[in-house]
Amino acid sequence: MKNKEHDHWNGKSISPFTMNEKMSVTQLVDEIFDGMGYNAKRLAQACHLFKSMIDENSTVCLTLAGAMTPVGMGGGIIRMIEKGFIDWIVTTGANTYHDLHFAYELPVHQGDYSADDNELAKHDVVRIYDVYIDMQKTLIAQDKIIQALTSKAAEKNKFPEKFSTAHYYKVLGEGVLETAAYPDKSFIACASKNKVPVFVPSFADSSVGMGTSYLPIMANRNSDSKDLDPCDFIDPSPTMDVLESAAIVHDSMINDIPRGVLEVGGGVPKNFLQQTGPMISQIIGMECPGENYVIQVTTDRPDIGGLSGATINEGKSWGKIPKAGEGNVVPYLDATVGIPIIFAYALENCKPRKPRKLGDRLPEMTGELIRAARINAE
Repeated sequence: MKNKEHDHWNGKSISPFTMNEKMSVTQLVDEIFDGMGYNAKRLAQACHLFKSMIDENSTVCLTLAGAMTPVGMGGGIIRMIEKGFIDWIVTTGANTYHDLHFAYELPVHQGDYSADDNELAKHDVVRIYDVYIDMQKTLIAQDKIIQALTSKAAEKNKFPEKFSTAHYYKVLGEGVLETAAYPDKSFIACASKNKVPVFVPSFADSSVGMGTSYLPIMANRNSDSKDLDPCDFIDPSPTMDVLESAAIVHDSMINDIPRGVLEVGGGVPKNFLQQTGPMISQIIGMECPGENYVIQVTTDRPDIGGLSGATINEGKSWGKIPKAGEGNVVPYLDATVGIPIIFAYALENCKPRKPRKLGDRLPEMTGELIRAARINAE
């Protein structure tokens, strides 16, 4: 059998790029990166794919791993929310916690990654690589703010018997909008204001989870009992997180709306978003092809079993994407470099979209998913 003929020379011809003093981000991406190889080309493809998601009016999810907000990433997320380019978010508790420092003008400074950590600890300086945070003036102060906002919301009965992390952060964001000096610097406040759900599936793995777990202890501090009153728990439900996130995907399916995701890193946020397809198809038993478009910006290798390095294409076998090799790209880049360029390219090339306000529709969408699941089980 003869090998199928292949035109090896149908790609763009590569030439040394030219630059000028007044290049825009669009020119940098389209005229330089797109004509190169390696991760410059992948970054250009990611910019174009993110634009396609927006232009096709896809339901777009941002997944945000690690701790990106301490270096200022929240500002870009705020702009994406305000322009209607991001419809829902899955992130870590660390990103939500550190995001709030800026709303309350708590100290966060550039530092030195090679500093003596023993010396830093003596001076109450907490280090995240080359970022310095003050233990007392920032972390302890932030803990008290979050506990106060949560307690006040509980007193006003803003937490139902069962609620998701998206509901918790909606309520917390409302508190930030009311009390912070600079709520415009918080993506949590911005998401709450614009009805963008923010899920934190690893809620307990953060200072927010630590702080809320402390509240029932203090609520009964004058009691002789060593037991805690369950009524005092602020306890987001993992079940509600799974159902509400799957409901967003299901709603896009039944309304024939494409779905896209921009993944910053990997970890729990990446997998939580990508499990929505298997939740609908594998568990509920209704056909779901997964996400139509996926961009992941990561530096992790795919060959050592780490979730952050898991390729998008292998998700085909799990039902996380419709077809391997199509509609996805992985630039292997530091997210603090790649993501601002993707955001800037979208701002220069995409028209603002009308916000979907999925947060307002979560109860309705979840109810529809439950109804459809029960009918499918008959």
